[in-house]
Amino acid sequence: MIRPAEQYNTLELWRDGGIVRRAGGLKVGLVGCGRIAELVHLNVLLRLPNVELIAFAELDAKQRDQVQRRAPKAMAFASYQELLQLPELDAAVICLPPALHAEAAIAAFEKGKHVYLEKPLATNLDDAKRVLAAWKKANAVGMIGFNYRLNPLFRKVREHVESGTLGPLVGVRSIFATAATRMPGWKRARNEGGGVLLELGSHHLDLLRFFFQQEIREIHAELKSYSSDDDSAMLHLRLANGLAVQSFFSFTAIEEDRFEIFGQKGKLSVDRYRSSAVECVEAGQEFSLVHRMRRGFSQLSASAYSIKRHLATGQEPSYRPALEAFVLAVNGAVEIRPDLEDAYRCQEIIDAAERSARERRIICLTNSEK
Repeated sequence: MIRPAEQYNTLELWRDGGIVRRAGGLKVGLVGCGRIAELVHLNVLLRLPNVELIAFAELDAKQRDQVQRRAPKAMAFASYQELLQLPELDAAVICLPPALHAEAAIAAFEKGKHVYLEKPLATNLDDAKRVLAAWKKANAVGMIGFNYRLNPLFRKVREHVESGTLGPLVGVRSIFATAATRMPGWKRARNEGGGVLLELGSHHLDLLRFFFQQEIREIHAELKSYSSDDDSAMLHLRLANGLAVQSFFSFTAIEEDRFEIFGQKGKLSVDRYRSSAVECVEAGQEFSLVHRMRRGFSQLSASAYSIKRHLATGQEPSYRPALEAFVLAVNGAVEIRPDLEDAYRCQEIIDAAERSARERRIICLTNSEK
């Protein structure tokens, strides 16, 4: 039985000779070669075994020349439409600004290509529905770039939740924020795909579904625009099982990516930037000597981890496994997750949050019709 990609250690899969033979010779095109694509996706695609980067598309001529020097054997195009005409192309990795995600993904599916699409699926729910319809019609692999599901820390969080060690759960808090910094124009304008919910919040909304295997049913949101459109958000959520969640997202605070999960038997906490491991505290042991000593050692370890984490952009350990999982899924070795259904669910939640903020009321979500 083929299991979802998020349940595998993809590095171990690649070391299995049988899997490598199945995954041989995938021809991939990179669509969009901005900063994150050059630092992450290009690096990974040039190093994955049995994957050949045969083409890339980038509108900016200077950036296109820079990528060509790093991938001299790949064909260079100014538009993704030209790239998608290649009959030998098997798959496209799309890293364009969000406003272009829907049209590029639909074009790729219409050409019969498999698609790895950086999040979000689209900038609005109508376009998201169009992408979903094109994907289902194409009968191709469609994976969304919610790569944090494959971060070892977050996979460990899910294991703790599933184990029941925290006892009955009573509440969740999360924060994903960055310090104020210069941003490209599209990231500052909501109608071009900006806003903190699409950029940061989408990751946590997906992780909530991943950790608890529950849909988000109630949403109350407040949005603020301090330096750019919708650059801060406070969300009060309720999952289908009744669990309450409070999340804060911002482009104008500090660097933090943290979850805290409270149960009747204890608390779990993890910070992607500072944690070297998931921290669990038993109820009643918060101020014990053993806990304080463990916390002291943990903070020392986390300090070194944090320094390493910030030394180089692209240190996030889940990027490569996510692209590996996509390649393995194209070749039938794993069932793809997170797929475009997961992406659509997240788009629904963001749409509901924005409506909640506009209308100043709780929005209830039920099973959607796509």
